[in-house]
Amino acid sequence: MKKYVPVLFLLLVKTASASSPQNVALSGKATQIDTYDGLGAASNAIDGNRESIYSRNSCSHTSTTTNPWWRVDLGDIYTITSITIVNRGDCCKERLNGGEIRVGNSLHNNGNDNPIVARISHITTLETFPMSGRVEGRYVNVFLPGKDKYLTLCEVEIYGFKQNVALSGKATQIDTYDGLGAASNAIDGNRESIYSRNSCSHTSTTTNPWWRVDLGDIYTITSITIVNRGDCCKERLNGGEIRVGNSLHNNGNDNPIVARISHITTLETFPMSGRVEGRYVNVFLPGKDKYLTLCEVEIYGFKRK
Repeated sequence: MKKYVPVLFLLLVKTASASSPQNVALSGKATQIDTYDGLGAASNAIDGNRESIYSRNSCSHTSTTTNPWWRVDLGDIYTITSITIVNRGDCCKERLNGGEIRVGNSLHNNGNDNPIVARISHITTLETFPMSGRVEGRYVNVFLPGKDKYLTLCEVEIYGFKQNVALSGKATQIDTYDGLGAASNAIDGNRESIYSRNSCSHTSTTTNPWWRVDLGDIYTITSITIVNRGDCCKERLNGGEIRVGNSLHNNGNDNPIVARISHITTLETFPMSGRVEGRYVNVFLPGKDKYLTLCEVEIYGFKRK
């Protein structure tokens, strides 16, 4: 019994960390309507520092203008659970009152037409805004309506997560190389890339091998991450095609190609271009005498409304 405790502990830690919302703003890209001076860059508001004294170079700051705004591009669509705003602490706290937090996927009017998810009515130094209902989006704006307004933000923390919808899917493949290489290994939530550690799928050598996951419903897919074998044979996956659609004709391998694997090392993420929707995601490897090995396939998206 004793020797299994560390393994169980690690699994619990992994599960907890995977389900806990992270501050996804830290990896985003920030911009704003303009910049007051050399100190007030938009990126200061996502530097991970809650310092609220403006002269210490950790706050964004616009010039005085009409309807100033600040925006962060999260790089993908996230489910957002809460947003924390750190206001200026040395003076001028009232300037931020009346602000609107907007979240969505449109850049029309610089993102300022996306839905309002919270209003800043009376903020002191810091306030957290829990999201009501399901809030999803790539862009988060802070918009301050009115004339002769400054917009200063000392930190914007956006807590949320991308949903790896593959984890609840059902995987299959053309065949299985041995007892270790089950199709389901590629959606077990484990990025282990050493084949002998039982977390990679593996087909026999064959013509046009394929692997497929059935997501169980139609999803809008925003990105797909492939984890390749890490101990050897990385080049085997080059030339692979990622296909997404709703048809099982030819085992799903006739669905549209949404990405090509041209030269992958251990891991690569493929952002989707345009609107990509489907129930089935295939990795198809055209050619003769091919092995198809996948150590993880992560599919990020959300159920079509």
